[in-house]
Amino acid sequence: MNENVFGSRLKELRQEKGFSMKKLSQELGISAAAICQWENGTTDISGHNLVVLAKYFKVSTDYLLGLED
Repeated sequence: MNENVFGSRLKELRQEKGFSMKKLSQELGISAAAICQWENGTTDISGHNLVVLAKYFKVSTDYLLGLED
């Protein structure tokens, strides 16, 4: 089974802020389509965007990737 831990954590963090994918995309300057694809696990995130998300949500990249809780 291919578990999309990153996508699940991204979605959870986004929803905790009360943001739609569009709102998050506007905040970060990343397309809403990319955010949707990351949450659904249909594409991988670049290292740069991973760091952008980690800094924005004030979590570690390891947390986003499911390497730590």
